[in-house]
Amino acid sequence: MSYSNPGPGDYGPPPQPGRPPAGGYAYPQSAPGYGYPNQGPGYPAAPPIGYPQGPGCGMPTQPSNGMGTAGLVLGIIGVVCSLTFFLWFFGVILGILGIIFGAIGRGKATRGEATNKGSATAGLVLGITATVILPLLGFLAFASLMSLA
Repeated sequence: MSYSNPGPGDYGPPPQPGRPPAGGYAYPQSAPGYGYPNQGPGYPAAPPIGYPQGPGCGMPTQPSNGMGTAGLVLGIIGVVCSLTFFLWFFGVILGILGIIFGAIGRGKATRGEATNKGSATAGLVLGITATVILPLLGFLAFASLMSLA
């Protein structure tokens, strides 16, 4: 049996009178009854507010690694700036910020809120290096050059 002149997307027999045309992926129509028509599968109701939830009901939290990463980046930039003669002041400031962010990041990693304890420790060490050690070495080098003159 052939159908003459099917429209775009029309496959199969033409619609019967008294029945709506069936869509490509539509759910089959059920007999009229109580409730809303074409209701999908039911989900269990959420417990009322104030009642404790069972184990495994909460979503896992994402680790907040931002502080340790910021400490590492600021520590690296602080060391590079401290090594340059003209930018040593910015190196000290960035080193102090690297110390602060690295310490906060290590605290979060110790509590289990973050997963980058190594990055936070490296930021803390580089911040100390940029703030204390490199300016001290620069001062000692400048003092030794002045004593030679």
